[in-house]
Amino acid sequence: MRFTEINLFGIYVAPIALRLVVAWVIVIGLRRIAAHYGWLRYVWHPSMFVFSIYMIVLASISLLAER
Repeated sequence: MRFTEINLFGIYVAPIALRLVVAWVIVIGLRRIAAHYGWLRYVWHPSMFVFSIYMIVLASISLLAER
């Protein structure tokens, strides 16, 4: 596993920080698709549902990146 910082324009960034941003962008797209088709009105707590999808996407990205 690689836990070294990434040099981003002279600023050292933790590897998880970039994964957090990528997962956030993916979830924004998924949330817009779900809102467009009206899927969010079928869940009990939409913000908790979106947060759980964010955690699933983040975990998937982390698992795929460490292979």
